[in-house]
Amino acid sequence: MMAIYGPLQLILSVVYFVMIAHIIMSWLISFQVLNLRQQFVAQIWYGLNQLLEPIYRPIRNILPNTGTIDLAPLVALIIVISLRAYILPTIFGFM
Repeated sequence: MMAIYGPLQLILSVVYFVMIAHIIMSWLISFQVLNLRQQFVAQIWYGLNQLLEPIYRPIRNILPNTGTIDLAPLVALIIVISLRAYILPTIFGFM
């Protein structure tokens, strides 16, 4: 069972840190600390969007339209934290 649990935990940890980086970067862009006209910043931003859009899109389809506030990253982050901390250990009998 550890052969499955370990890689799943690693994948969820990587997704968690990528989501945190995306959320922080979106705040920095919103407050104009980072500028998307800088090529390096734009490449990182578009790369993170490409990685996380398949996760966010189904959540955006379920959530009601809230205008300019995007709650999909928050919901996805809560789901990843729940999977990593509670659901996977319970499924594999580590709790």
